[in-house]
Amino acid sequence: QVQLVESGGGLVQPGGSLRLSCAASGMSFRFRAMGWYRRAPGQQRELVADITTGGSPKYADSVKGRFTISRDNAKNTMYLQMSSLKPEDTAVYYCNTNPYTSYYWGQGTQVTVSS
Repeated sequence: QVQLVESGGGLVQPGGSLRLSCAASGMSFRFRAMGWYRRAPGQQRELVADITTGGSPKYADSVKGRFTISRDNAKNTMYLQMSSLKPEDTAVYYCNTNPYTSYYWGQGTQVTVSS
């Protein structure tokens, strides 16, 4: 049974940083392209960053230069380092494969950027 567990969210002031983690189990993590998604209040879920099996990253324009995605295949874990956070980054952040697998969605982790 595949399980993706996100952690590391919280309340941070504008300009601050957070590091999200995604722990994967029950899947061949190293052979799957992965992504970080987010859903802001009243909006659809969007892909903000993805990473290939080889570690090549890609970013949405809205986070380019501020977010860094990485993965540790030995730990079956993916990360999202978020810097220079803005109020518009407020959302629930999820990890999933890329493209996503509908039944892999976890609970997500809430990120709130506010002063």
